[in-house]
Amino acid sequence: MARRPAPPPKLPTEADVLEFIQSSPNIVGKREISRHFDIKGGDKIGLKALLKRMEEKGLLAKRARKLIDRSSLPPVTVLEVIGTDRDGEAYAEPVEWDERQAGKPPHVVIEGAEKAPRKGDRVLAKIQPSRDGRYKYRGRVIKTLSDRSNKVLGVFRVIPGLGARIVPVDKKARNELQVKKGDENGAVNGELVEAEIVKERGHGLPSARVRERLGNMNDQRNISLIAIHHHGIPNEFPERVLREAESLKPFSREHRTDLRHVPLLTIDPRDARDHDDAVWAEIDEATGGANVIVAIADVAAYVRPGTALDREARIRGNSVYFPDRVVPMLPERISNDLCSLREKEERPALACFMSFDKSGRKTKHRFERVIMRSAAKLAYEEAQAAIDGRPNDKTEPLLERVLKPLWAAYAILLKGRNAREPLELDLPERRLVLDAHGLIERVVTPERLDAHKLVEEFMIQANVAAAEELENRKTPLLFRIHEQPSEEKVRALAEFLRTVNMSLPLGQVMRPKHFNKLLKEVEGKDYQHVVNEVVLRTQAQAIYNPDNKGHFGLSLRRYAHFTSPIRRYADLIVHRALITALGFGSDGLSADDIARLPETAEMISDAERRAMAAERETIDRLIATFLAGHTGATFRGRIGGVVSAGLFVKLDDNGADGFVPVTTLGREYFVYDKARHALIGERSGDTYQLGDRLEVKLVEATPVSGGMRFEVVSEGKEGKPANRRAIRTARKPFRGSKARRR
Repeated sequence: MARRPAPPPKLPTEADVLEFIQSSPNIVGKREISRHFDIKGGDKIGLKALLKRMEEKGLLAKRARKLIDRSSLPPVTVLEVIGTDRDGEAYAEPVEWDERQAGKPPHVVIEGAEKAPRKGDRVLAKIQPSRDGRYKYRGRVIKTLSDRSNKVLGVFRVIPGLGARIVPVDKKARNELQVKKGDENGAVNGELVEAEIVKERGHGLPSARVRERLGNMNDQRNISLIAIHHHGIPNEFPERVLREAESLKPFSREHRTDLRHVPLLTIDPRDARDHDDAVWAEIDEATGGANVIVAIADVAAYVRPGTALDREARIRGNSVYFPDRVVPMLPERISNDLCSLREKEERPALACFMSFDKSGRKTKHRFERVIMRSAAKLAYEEAQAAIDGRPNDKTEPLLERVLKPLWAAYAILLKGRNAREPLELDLPERRLVLDAHGLIERVVTPERLDAHKLVEEFMIQANVAAAEELENRKTPLLFRIHEQPSEEKVRALAEFLRTVNMSLPLGQVMRPKHFNKLLKEVEGKDYQHVVNEVVLRTQAQAIYNPDNKGHFGLSLRRYAHFTSPIRRYADLIVHRALITALGFGSDGLSADDIARLPETAEMISDAERRAMAAERETIDRLIATFLAGHTGATFRGRIGGVVSAGLFVKLDDNGADGFVPVTTLGREYFVYDKARHALIGERSGDTYQLGDRLEVKLVEATPVSGGMRFEVVSEGKEGKPANRRAIRTARKPFRGSKARRR
């Protein structure tokens, strides 16, 4: 009897093999596949043939003798962040991926990053299957490998005969970048783009590939977009955050005191869109002191720990204010509606009640969660005009019962401020007024009114009360700290002061009053401005910290930010801390908030510096655009900085900053005197010193970078020629141009 032929081996299908590899937590090889599908003996020949066919089709690849699904990622891989999704979560693609073999690369949602990754960042991540259905994988960050250093922001230019170029917006960038045919991504001449630098060997301009088109540079309203993209400032809220904001319910009235009968006022700039602080005061006739209430919008009632709103606010850190737009920390539903202390409307607030004796010393304080109704919304100028005898229809009924008590209380608090002697620098602030097209109409220096100072002092005292309350109750918080100047900077200041025949005794513990004494001595003198500038540069930068180190500039032992939770995340943390410490509800500090305080302090301090840089750069670009058509015109200005390479000059009329190369100063060597903050002619003694007034001619204005180049028209101050020893000790003397000075 003939033997029946053996049945064909029961091999898995290609889909079975791929499913097993993808679902396996371990590295998979032929042995693991054989065991899983119970393939033995001669059947392994069929399996080997199957795997070979899958390799040839591009479905599998070998790595270190192990098989992987070509459409899958290895357990640890390098990812590049390519954006954020509608819920605000960052997602990435693998850096190494063969699209021809495996199709489009999979998207990986990023988790576990200490700081929110930005578009273009590269990270080493542990890859695991995702369970939410939107992504195939999730990647937990092991290490951040690189930032956006290979990205460049610039203006796309088409140059006849040469091809496409990118002009970087960064002032420090020396070279344009060439864009090869096929790498334009549809960009057109004059468009603002983000590009990726392509590493190539050889000579000539470096190459770049356009990644994203951002808008036409001829539209001045896009100027602030340069800073937003250059600094990676989040300017669009994820859909999840907006949905969460829209779904918020009315605030709870539990644990709240009714203050609707108290005529609290909001006093803000004329163009303010949100109002997060209100004030009221009365004079205590018995003691001669004052009672003050500072009510702050209760943002914590709506932005709860762990929500999408909270996560987004923490990433942003603060609102960013540009001349033509605001990038808010919170959606408008909160900042301009639910938490804006609108006139005549009920709003939740956290109120600080303070009492001061007749010398302006705070004697007691308490905090309450309240319901309030703003009696009126006033502009600073409007409130000041009423006090100065020019009330209008709105302020007339408020003058005797609300405004005059506020000013009387401020006079008392001012005594306490003067007694503690905070640092008093005379540094006027300029503001740009734009027209309907986003162009500069004029540059103004707003008058510093008592109305401004009143609100500022009330806010400072409320901030102090919050820090004291939480420190006394041993509740974690974020302090606003400003450390005293370093010994090195104080020595440098003393060395400078000797050049203007002034002295600063070293070896003493520096207090703000010591700096104020110097500033008082130079009032009305030619070098008043330079001394103010050098004293400012001597100071440390204020930051956030969970450890209290005092506030040197305000001359305060403890200080926190409590008064603006709509636009600063630090204030929201302080509000939550007060809610927890005083038992005001269940929406206080979470365990996660407390555990992450050091990280949060670093994040929001970085965000603050980022915002300051972005705001400053945008103003520079707007002014450069404003002056681009005035090449050859002369201006009066003041030297705002001195380096060995030249002078930084700030113009009087518009606050524009530009640079004068040392090579244009004259026909001799100019030596950089670091101690004097000056450039001094070797033979003539002509001196250009920080703070000096001079006349300059505009040679070049570059709107893209915000840079301007000047030439000095007026003569330098007379001085002693720089001696040979000074030349030897100078780091790098420069020879001026042979052209005679104009």
